[in-house]
Amino acid sequence: MLKIGKYNSLQVARNVDFGAYLADRDGNEVLLPARYISMPLQPGDEMEVFVYKDSEDRPVATTERPFAEVGEFAYLQVTQVNNTGAFLDWGLIGKELLVPYSEQKMKLTRGMVVLVYVYLDNASLRVVASAKIEKFIGNRFPHYRLGEKVEALVYKRTELGYKAIVNNLFHGMVYENELYAPLEIGKVIPAYVKQVRDDGKIDLVLSGGDDGRVDALMDKIVRRLEDQPECFLPISDSASPETIRATFQCSKKDFKKAIGHLYRQRKILITDGGIRLVV
Repeated sequence: MLKIGKYNSLQVARNVDFGAYLADRDGNEVLLPARYISMPLQPGDEMEVFVYKDSEDRPVATTERPFAEVGEFAYLQVTQVNNTGAFLDWGLIGKELLVPYSEQKMKLTRGMVVLVYVYLDNASLRVVASAKIEKFIGNRFPHYRLGEKVEALVYKRTELGYKAIVNNLFHGMVYENELYAPLEIGKVIPAYVKQVRDDGKIDLVLSGGDDGRVDALMDKIVRRLEDQPECFLPISDSASPETIRATFQCSKKDFKKAIGHLYRQRKILITDGGIRLVV
């Protein structure tokens, strides 16, 4: 069965003057217009395409990649508004994504960038979007292991920290007191499960443990030294925690571990005045 609003792995069934028909394992066909074909296709060739419905309600395939597929959240820009609702730039040429008025939390106007959930409307079987994102988060209980890696879409800053949507399914939170630098709203970041709370919300951290955090910091220190005159930085393990935090967005404990590892690997020299890259 063709999955509308999703990527489909299909086979070329036959070529026509205006494109190629692709088929799934059940024989359901969809047209891939000629403008998306850059090289000759042979029957039986497999390809991954995105499938949606055109303005005449016909399934159509494209090799373009939308900003989000069904089941995903994304920040998208309003391109126009009419009596049907607001239309968003979806990343597909000639195809915009509708947010009906019933799915708007506030009146959307042209140029606004809004967080939406992309879903398949059961009545029309068309792909639409909703700005009422709360309806689509946390509808089942998460089952993650401690330290399991997830993807988190950062969408709101609060007094406690940053709210995030975990794997397009669950509520997550990254706490301010566990961060060394602000997070960017709208960015998808890798994160790790610190705990799953009784209410189903997930506490997140941005590193998978001391080893991963220190390894990343070592790379950061080396890159920073490479950019300095004479590969030297006037900062050592005797520097204040505030100075270290301002320079590398890390704790003094992690900084001492990182430069200790680099020293034992003979990548840096440590002096009273700072650290120098061994070149």
